[in-house]
Amino acid sequence: MFSQTKRYGILGMARSGIAAAYKIKEMGGIAFLSDVQAKASIAEATELEQDFECEFGGHSSRLYDCDEWIVSPGIPLNVSIITEGIKRGIPMMSEIEFGYRIKATDSKIIAITGSNGKSTTASLIYHILKEMGYNSILAGNIGDAFCGYPIQEPGIEYIVLEISSFQLDLCKHFRPEVGVLLNITPDHLYRYQSFEHYASSKFKLFANQQPEDIAVLCYDDPQIRMREDRISSTKKYFSSLTTDRVDAYKDDVFLRFTDGAQKSIYDLGIKGPHNYLNAMASILAVTALVKDTPAALAATKGFKSLRHRMEFVETVNGVSFYNDSKATNMDSVKYALLSYEKPIRIIMGGSDKGEDYSVLSSLLAEKALKIYITGATADKMRQAWLGKIPLVCIDDFETCVRTAFEESLAGDNVVLSPGCASFDKFKNFEHRGDCFIAIVKRLAEENEKK
Repeated sequence: MFSQTKRYGILGMARSGIAAAYKIKEMGGIAFLSDVQAKASIAEATELEQDFECEFGGHSSRLYDCDEWIVSPGIPLNVSIITEGIKRGIPMMSEIEFGYRIKATDSKIIAITGSNGKSTTASLIYHILKEMGYNSILAGNIGDAFCGYPIQEPGIEYIVLEISSFQLDLCKHFRPEVGVLLNITPDHLYRYQSFEHYASSKFKLFANQQPEDIAVLCYDDPQIRMREDRISSTKKYFSSLTTDRVDAYKDDVFLRFTDGAQKSIYDLGIKGPHNYLNAMASILAVTALVKDTPAALAATKGFKSLRHRMEFVETVNGVSFYNDSKATNMDSVKYALLSYEKPIRIIMGGSDKGEDYSVLSSLLAEKALKIYITGATADKMRQAWLGKIPLVCIDDFETCVRTAFEESLAGDNVVLSPGCASFDKFKNFEHRGDCFIAIVKRLAEENEKK
């Protein structure tokens, strides 16, 4: 529980750490902020120093004087400061766990995790609840941090949280009324000892749920099905492959629900096989708490794809460009490839997350006219696909995009779907996507003048 007499150590001065620090201050507590980055690298450093005791350029022994730590999800749990803190018995938690401990009891939580589709599903759930007139917030791994809202005050009816495995790693008491697990595919393997450890981290979402709580699960995912006995709450399944034992399924045209409600996929603002699953998950999550499926389906109206997720950019000389910069693993790329009726020119590459790129060889051979590889993973991707799929490696990002355009014919689709993290050349996936869009805009202006 929160205590004004405790001294809270905040490891990491990023969005969630800063939000937790100010929430502690707002509630009359004491926070000490620590970051490995130099002061000059932290935009809010001057303001933070005015409001808190801080240290920059490394985590020092001063943290050991704190009663509890709130650890940024970006900090691996095997770094020396964490392992020493564990030896000393210092309690540690994520900002999500801290927010859960202080939130008002009248707020209900819908929490979403998975390797892919979290942001779209969380945003759609929030959109539906807002359209239905409920006082709701969207937080966690999307938008503002959980603690950035007045969560300790009554009145927020629903809290929609997108949660990563990193945030779940330091959750101990967190218990959402509804937990959504979309899928589990290899991701972040550079941080986990094995795929099993990564999968177990995802299942921590359900660790404290009781039978009266709800777990919304993808029936089509074998990694979820083989571990479903770890969940003690009431299970609701969605599927695009079967009608048996599921609460929602997709046929050729409709999303159908066991209460008889249905919606045509052509009436959804999001397209692609992955998004039909995301839509079913969203409806099941909302109707687990609000028992009106027709109203929830109607409330999906107006929802569009999020930025950097299969986002149409522009058509230049008959060549259409799509920004799927959020596709940071192989499973995301698979969904992108399956979303187009004819083969695409795909731009891939970035910083390595430890995946096996060869798993996409067959699908790329079927769905890609050519792969344009750029970034730090170029050699590894080339080794995986050389001789199997037409490809070219071009280190400069803009040259890579321009080459794909120059080799395209009218009617072709050029898709940025990297399958990798962005940190080799960009601040984040948003920065990568924005750079792609800017290049396409320049191509459009140049070709208008011809």
